[in-house]
Amino acid sequence: MEHRLFRIVSMVWVGSLLTLGLVAAPVLFSMLDRTSAGSVAAQLFRIEAIIGVVSAFVLILIGNRFVKSGIVDYKRVRWIVAVMLVCVLVGYFALQPFMNSLRMAAQEAGTDLASSPYAKEFGILHGISSAIYLIECLFGIALVWRLPGAAPVKIVPKGKSAKVAAKRARS
Repeated sequence: MEHRLFRIVSMVWVGSLLTLGLVAAPVLFSMLDRTSAGSVAAQLFRIEAIIGVVSAFVLILIGNRFVKSGIVDYKRVRWIVAVMLVCVLVGYFALQPFMNSLRMAAQEAGTDLASSPYAKEFGILHGISSAIYLIECLFGIALVWRLPGAAPVKIVPKGKSAKVAAKRARS
């Protein structure tokens, strides 16, 4: 049951990441003006960040439980989830506030962000944020690719460490 929950949460998270980045955001920017599309996209990315943090914590908790009980299939998968969590934390919770402050400063100055003096700085932050999002998506694909099967088989025998069992499994 927990294996299925792990897979479902992983696939929902990665699916929402890819859908937002590859479908929703491009459609918004192709159909709306840049300011409106940017506002809607910012809200969608906020929701995606919350989904990412919650999913990561659930997956890390389940993965830790599996590894402690001897199922070594989840050892690498936990690290993929941890890297994805760092991407969310840096990309959204560290960079996004700076991007929002530049957007607000341009609005307070009565200009469009693209024609404001903050445009270059915003562009740099947006590029960094986009690169981090791409890295998160690639790790998400790796996560789904590496998900253990329906019934993970690599179990640590009693009295053996997970490290020994992992080494034996690779042989």
